[in-house]
This record gives sequence, structure tokens and C-alpha cells, in this order.
Amino acid sequence: MLSAADNELLTRTNPGTPMGEYLRRFWQPVALAEELPHPDCDPVRVAIMGEDLLAFRDSTGQVGLVSPRCPHRGADLYYGRNEDAGLRCAYHGWKFDVHGKCLETPTIDSNAAYRAKVCLKSYPTREWGDFVWAWLGPTGAEPALPKLEFALFGAEHRVVQKKLQQCNWAQAVEGGLDTAHFSFLHMPAPSVPLGQTAGTITQANADQQRLAWMRNDPMPRFTIREHDAGFVAGAARQTDGPSLYWRISQFMQPNHSLAPNALKGETYQGQTWVPIDDHSCWVYCYAWNPERALTRAEREKISAGHGVFAALGPRYVPLRNRANDYLIDRGEQRHATFTGVKGVAEQDAMIQDSQGLIADRTQEHLGPTDVAVVRFRRQVLGGAKALQQGQAPRAAGQDEAYRLRGGSAVFDAAAPFEAVMEGRFGDVAGRVR
Repeated sequence: MLSAADNELLTRTNPGTPMGEYLRRFWQPVALAEELPHPDCDPVRVAIMGEDLLAFRDSTGQVGLVSPRCPHRGADLYYGRNEDAGLRCAYHGWKFDVHGKCLETPTIDSNAAYRAKVCLKSYPTREWGDFVWAWLGPTGAEPALPKLEFALFGAEHRVVQKKLQQCNWAQAVEGGLDTAHFSFLHMPAPSVPLGQTAGTITQANADQQRLAWMRNDPMPRFTIREHDAGFVAGAARQTDGPSLYWRISQFMQPNHSLAPNALKGETYQGQTWVPIDDHSCWVYCYAWNPERALTRAEREKISAGHGVFAALGPRYVPLRNRANDYLIDRGEQRHATFTGVKGVAEQDAMIQDSQGLIADRTQEHLGPTDVAVVRFRRQVLGGAKALQQGQAPRAAGQDEAYRLRGGSAVFDAAAPFEAVMEGRFGDVAGRVR
């Protein structure tokens, strides 16, 4: 449970708010590179943390992120012409480059000094990992981009996606960190067997095994260890033998997480939640395999809705969403799946959105399986409050600390968490060497 004041601090991200300023001390994805496919392509509206901006790719291929309002008469530059290394207002032809510099004022006999006064607000951008990232913090203070592993390989190793979520950013992050819910939300209906052969779990395939372990042990035991980027959380469940099944997730400041599903050799997945406003956010999803290129069939499966990825309609809106009640099928809920909603990502969104546009955390009753959620709140609230006192977030300057993995493993029940991490990742924090 949080106080009303802390819940307000956690969830409000407009310019000038403590959490908004904290998030702005980190690089944030603002678009997919595919949204700006070639030089002089159509500009793209960007809404982030209560700011309305405009992204465009100029004739040289550079991406700009600028205020959408022409400083002459306030016309929307979205309707402008992207041409000759600049964005030209359709109203009177004033032209601006990717840095917001005014290049031409055809209706005014101006000089360079005047044009310098009518520049657009702009933010630095970088393209990396098939995302366009932006720095919305203090001018000239931008750190190196966080070295999230998915972006360290060629494009053939990864799939990326952007999807709309219709709730506050913080409860979406919390949903990603709450791994205990898998014992219910993502399960077949209680009456449905898990496809065991010969009636034994141990003879089932790996996926069936993992489902059985999660279904049969709904109270995982959590261990949390902090590191330079955030924290790693391990959730241990009993297998059908003497071993424990560990699901290990990563949280990296301020809004990244890595899913706990992948066994060694499988494809990893992660998410970054970026507020649009206080009632919605973009979820940037990434799947990658560090050992090999993804096959065409794998890429198509992931993109169509697998794991943290959702099946999408136009404008990156999931096909199953709040407006259509996630296409819940009550017959399927009774006889096939626990929720009656197709897709792990859609099931997550349904529950997270159902908490309200902004969850009221003053009414919660938390338990031992909520420790990762509590730790997330503690870290970001502590960071935002420290920034108010003039202390910049240390994690923002630790780009190498983001080179992490999450995943699954089966280990002897006597093995401590540190030994599990060493055995699974070769490092107690899950760092990639």
C-alpha cells in the first residue's frame, strides 16, 4: 500500500512533476525506426509524458524531435512539407531543421539573429535497436544509451514491436514484474489437463512441465538482489522432483524489464514502458536470440502475438483492447483458458487496465509475492525524491550495467540464489560478459 501522496508522485509524469523529471533523466524510446522509413518521409506525431512533439527524418536521414507548433502563427507542422533537409510550415513557408533551427522565413526579411529567436524546441535523438530514442532531460547532459542486450546484435537476431496500453505506466511496469500471476492468469482452465503423456508431469514436454510447475505451486518464494541498473528478482517454485523451477526477471531503471520465461538457448524477451500521458503508455517490446539469427517462422510467430508481444491492428493498437473487452470469450473461460482472452500480452493488458486508468494503491493489501512490485516503487520513488534534492540518478550513467538477461532455470533446491544466477548466467546479477 502507498500513501495518496506517493501514489500521486509515482503516476504523474507531465513536465515539472517529480516523476516526469526523473524519467526525463534517462533516454526514452519515442518511435519505431519503421515509422520513419526513409528520408523526407511523412512526419510522425509523438506524445510522451504529457508533451506533444513531432518526429521527422530529413533529406540526409537524420531524425529530429521538435515542437509541432510553428513559432510564427502556431500552425501544426505535422501538415508541413518535409523537404530539402528541413520541415517547412504549410502556412507561410517557414522552415526548420532537425535541431529546431529556423532556416528560412520567406514572409519576413529576417537575418540570422532574428531566425535564432524563433527556433523550435528540440530534443536529441539516437537510432538504436530499431527504435528512435530521445533525450528529454537537461540540454547537453545526455549520458550514453543504455546497452540493453537486444540492441547489441544485428537486426536478424531480434524482433521489436510497439503497442498501446490504456493505463498508467507504473501499473503496467508492475504487471510485468509480478511473476506470481502466471499460476492463474495465463493458465488453461482448471479442468483442462496439461497434455501429459502417461499421466505424469515428468513425461510432458518442457512447456507442459513449466505450466504444471506454475499451476501446482501458486506461491513462489522470491529473492531480490539490487544491482547498478535496478534489481534482479528470482521466483522459485517446486518441481515434481527435488529441484526448484526459477523464473528470474530483471528491472532496469526507470522503466525497462526482462521477462523470466527463457531457458538457456531460448529467445529472450523484454519491455520498456513509456508514458504517453497519465492514463496511457506505449509498450516497446523486444525479443532476441544472442546465439543465432531468428528464423522467418519465429519472427512471424512473435510479431503475430507471442509472449510479451500482442496481435496488433492499425496504429499499433492491440486487436484485443479495452474498447472491445479484449474479445473475452466466456465459453472459452469456462472450458479452455483461465481468462477466456487470447494472448499472454492481452491477458496482462486486460488485468492491468482493469485496475483503472490510475490504480489506487492506497486500497491495496500486499503479500509476500508482491516484493518485486514493492522494490520497483521504492527505487523509482526514491530516485524521484532524490532528484528533487539535486541528486541525479546514478543508474542513468551506468550504460554497461544494462547489459543483462532474465530467464528460467531448474536447480537443486539446496542451491542459493547466487549459485542459481552463476549457473544460469555466469554472473550473480545476470550481467552479460
